[in-house]
Amino acid sequence: MNRDLNLNFVRERVEPWDFIVIGGGATGAGCALDAATRGFSVLLLEQHDFGKGTSSRSTKLVHGGVRYLRQGNVSLVRESLRERGLLLQNAPHVVHKQEFIIPCYGLWEKIFYGLGMKIYDLLAGKLSFGRSRVINRGEVLERLRNIDSQDRSGGVLYYDGQFDDTRLLIDILRTASAHGAAVLNYARVVGLRKSESGRIDGLDFEDIENGTRYSISAKAVINATGAFCCAIQEMSDANSKPVLAYSQGVHLVFDRKFLPRETALMIPKTSDGRVLFCIPWLDHVLVGTTDTPVELPELEPRALEQEVEFILETASGYLTSKPERTDILSVFAGVRPLIKRGNAVTSSLSRSHELFVDGSGLVTITGGKWTTFRQMAENAVDRAAEEAGLEKGRCVTASLPIDPPETVESAEPIHPKIKLTRSEVFRAVHDEMARTVEDVLARRSRALFLDAAAAIELAPAVAEIMAVELGRDDQWIVKQIDNFHSVAKSYTI
Repeated sequence: MNRDLNLNFVRERVEPWDFIVIGGGATGAGCALDAATRGFSVLLLEQHDFGKGTSSRSTKLVHGGVRYLRQGNVSLVRESLRERGLLLQNAPHVVHKQEFIIPCYGLWEKIFYGLGMKIYDLLAGKLSFGRSRVINRGEVLERLRNIDSQDRSGGVLYYDGQFDDTRLLIDILRTASAHGAAVLNYARVVGLRKSESGRIDGLDFEDIENGTRYSISAKAVINATGAFCCAIQEMSDANSKPVLAYSQGVHLVFDRKFLPRETALMIPKTSDGRVLFCIPWLDHVLVGTTDTPVELPELEPRALEQEVEFILETASGYLTSKPERTDILSVFAGVRPLIKRGNAVTSSLSRSHELFVDGSGLVTITGGKWTTFRQMAENAVDRAAEEAGLEKGRCVTASLPIDPPETVESAEPIHPKIKLTRSEVFRAVHDEMARTVEDVLARRSRALFLDAAAAIELAPAVAEIMAVELGRDDQWIVKQIDNFHSVAKSYTI
């Protein structure tokens, strides 16, 4: 993945692209990979950096969704569990099995949650991650050393999946690129072009780095911009009605001492209607999430005070060593795109996805969740090919390996609290299209999501390395550090 080469490829191309995909998150990357591996010519455009929005702010779980099973959405759970299994097969370098425990009060809860997880196991079928079982109080204490066992009789142990969301995202894009897709970040779509018959046949985009505008032709356009899809729909049809409701989810990150073993904790009942997870992740502990309705999506949403207090209070009810505000290393928020269902509250809205096709042929895919990105992409590419009159061919992504990143020589980390080396910064710039300090510290590495203060300290060193590799001057370094400090404020308490 090289931005300059891809941009030159776009400039020089005369023929229309078979597909242009708008959006560089999980769904857009999946669409680019799916279409490219079917033999189509593909261009993906992302207005900011890949994964800047919701796709970098997940709970880091590849899962069927225990909460959706409780809501009775069996079809979504079954689909998600199938996709979970395929992800483990196709990307074992970044997806792994994770053991969870649901603490229980008394025999009734053991029966209730134990039966629920057996149904969960059955729905996974041949792609099961392991059999759930009821365990006693001693086993809970052994696996969750920091659990408050008072009044608890035991628990239910089950298995799900865990991953690093943007590591997988970049690897999906690298795999798509290896199959011929051109991908561009910092390329903002500013308008859709239509033929005399009113069908979309291309678009205009702006290179954010230098302000240059490009006008390109395409046979099919897929709107995969997640929470921001309505703005693209309005470009196509000014009278289009909003199809989404928005919900904000917040996560807190702590030192590993709060969950010293490898087992994760699932808290099945909270006051906002969700479950809460305490998960070991990249040598830290991630706790979340919340469900707060918001009016509109933001690229850099901020955690609300009540959300932070909710997570601290709920987690403290289950842990003997109780996390406090001063223990928070990072806090991050993401906005979920939820398909509108009348006046239903966001916590009750399904995470299923939907396709929308307007009169000009724009195909919008939205809703859904990280785990089902591959299925969402398959549905979108199938429909877009039909709209464009293209022979859609066979989808191969169910069994397509996702390319792992090339290994880099081991070396001393640049900062004692963050596992990031100079070689990894070099790789991020030259092979993974990192263009800013934020790209490196938030998404190519997870420094900002793990320890915001350490990431701020690391920013000057990363800026200097990048300046050399990108041919930037001292003024660029200063601006990058200032910009990163501004973004990092959202991740600190």
